[in-house]
Amino acid sequence: MLALILVAGLWAGLQNSLAGGGSFVTLPALMLTGMSPLAANITSTVALFPGQLTAGFAGRKLVTGAGALPFWALLLVSVLGGALGGLLLLHTPSDIFTRLVPWLVLFATVVFAWGSFFRKAGEAAVHIGPAGAAVAQFFIAIYGGYFGGGIGFLMMAALTMAGLPTRNAGATKNALAGVMNASAVALFITSPQVQWQPALVLGAGAIVGGLIGSWALHRVNERYLRIAIVGIGVCLTIGLFLKPL
Repeated sequence: MLALILVAGLWAGLQNSLAGGGSFVTLPALMLTGMSPLAANITSTVALFPGQLTAGFAGRKLVTGAGALPFWALLLVSVLGGALGGLLLLHTPSDIFTRLVPWLVLFATVVFAWGSFFRKAGEAAVHIGPAGAAVAQFFIAIYGGYFGGGIGFLMMAALTMAGLPTRNAGATKNALAGVMNASAVALFITSPQVQWQPALVLGAGAIVGGLIGSWALHRVNERYLRIAIVGIGVCLTIGLFLKPL
């Protein structure tokens, strides 16, 4: 099973680097080892965190605030929202979270599909002001700390609507994803739900996969990759609804 987890980590790291959606791979892989959905989600969040930090650091020169809203304010609401989402997850009974998982995966799949195929590339027209951007980021961070699937496209949508060019929105999104998960991970590392051996194997694979993804960024057809990601999400959603875990 550790070999399966390592491969899932490699795939997730590569996928996150190229298009996002790595949790679509890690969540079912960890559940196949016998983990509950709650333990799998917490373990996946902890394991993928180092790779998120790496991506955020690599794009730091493009990180910026959203118009009149400075980056430190986005940082603050991300930390607070991520911590709140993490607390909600830790206090959610496992059976309740199990019933929520199909809906969360469905929501994340829809968001990913919308961001991949329906959002206008390069759109940077301002539709929301600084207050709207802060509120949107806060609720995205809560969702990120609680579940996390699809947060990249949620943030891309909010940041571009707040006026950021797509390139800057992508770099800022990566930095904020690491920050919001840092607050959640700080809560999770003391949780008995974390399965440390799989987490370390998964994390190592994700880091290597992320490095490979950085090299392959301009060598892979992103559209085909995103179609595959949406397909994984659809299959996982159907499977979870037909056969709840």
